[in-house]
Amino acid sequence: MSGVLADRLQFAFTIMFHYLFPIGTMGLAPFVAWYWVKGARGDEDARRAARFWTKIFAINFAAGVVTGIPMEFQFGTNWAGFSAKTGAVVGQPLAMEGVYAFFIESVFLGMLLYGGRAVSTRMRGVAATVVCAGAWLSGFFIVCTNAWMQHPVGYTLSSDGTVHLQSIGALLLSPFAWWQYVHVLVGALVSGGFIVAGVGAYYLLSGREQRLGERFVRGGTIVALVFSLLAIFPTGDRNGADVTRWQPVKLAAMEGLFHSQHGAPLAILGMPDVKAEALIDPVYAPRLLSYLAYGNWEANVRGISSYSRAIVPPVEVTYYAYHVMVGLGTIFVAIAVIAAILLALGRLYTTRAGLWALMLAMPFPYIANEAGWTVSEVGRQPWIVYGLMLTNDAGSSTVAAAETLFTLIGFAGMYFVLGVLFLYLVLREIGLGLGTQA
Repeated sequence: MSGVLADRLQFAFTIMFHYLFPIGTMGLAPFVAWYWVKGARGDEDARRAARFWTKIFAINFAAGVVTGIPMEFQFGTNWAGFSAKTGAVVGQPLAMEGVYAFFIESVFLGMLLYGGRAVSTRMRGVAATVVCAGAWLSGFFIVCTNAWMQHPVGYTLSSDGTVHLQSIGALLLSPFAWWQYVHVLVGALVSGGFIVAGVGAYYLLSGREQRLGERFVRGGTIVALVFSLLAIFPTGDRNGADVTRWQPVKLAAMEGLFHSQHGAPLAILGMPDVKAEALIDPVYAPRLLSYLAYGNWEANVRGISSYSRAIVPPVEVTYYAYHVMVGLGTIFVAIAVIAAILLALGRLYTTRAGLWALMLAMPFPYIANEAGWTVSEVGRQPWIVYGLMLTNDAGSSTVAAAETLFTLIGFAGMYFVLGVLFLYLVLREIGLGLGTQA
């Protein structure tokens, strides 16, 4: 195994595990803020809900911090080539994330958790709102870094090949970055909506916390419905348009389109066979890919075979991850629509099948979010910075593959323990319920 492949496996594992927790913080932050603001207006149930969700949020935040730190070190230990060439660019938004977002979020979260009687309920509402803004701002700076790697802008190349930042405005205001960020945020809010609705459904099914259970189910369902629809249009659509324009070979891999075609169909199902350059047992929507990609039912869409093999990403991983994301997104819309109809009819709180669906749906937005990031990152290969730097040139020449694999085993063991601890703490809080909140 090459050193770069080992580096990629380690980074993929650590970042995918880490990403589970920002999904929770960005998705739950507006609920925490909403309940604290309502509590400041005299709503005692909202205060109890705010304290409950603040604890869940804090557990997510702590786990995210712990799992995020190793990734920072990997830029120096495993990706020295990447850091040496592009550090002057990617270091800027990463530093801004730490200074302007993480510190703000940490300080005001501490105020929520440990302020005691010295912090009024009204001030807690302000603090929770700032925590929400900090969580979302943190995500923005991280996504801007990734978006630059997907579509580099605002840079210059020096004579020695290093990349220098020419315009921080171009990096932060890149349309590619903004639509990618909004889609990421929407995905997190879909997760947050289903988490809140699912916890509320659990309480209603178990005959506990009737008033707050109904409140959680109602608020979570509405958020899940709105943002499940927004994940498809406009955010998903605009992300697809950016991929079509700037990374067309990724589009071909996502859709399993091996040969260029006018009036290209959209693959709903099928299994890509790279050797045969075909989909096995496909189910197509005729001409729909051409329309979605170019707004023209007869437009030509370039297939995988029309590109040099050297720049084609891993087709199977990209294809399956994309279809998992889209398939789950469709299911989320269906669940949320049915739940919203039952809610409008006044029957959701007593329909056990609907409550079970909401509760069992909780893990799946995490899978959809992870699948989306897999499409984004694997579909970018073989580039670490698209069109600018190959992943094979980005590693650390002094780090052997065996060393990286050894540390990967260590990470797997530690993260397993951390994952079990995280689930225990969260499930313990849910099991204790809101009646124990001071």
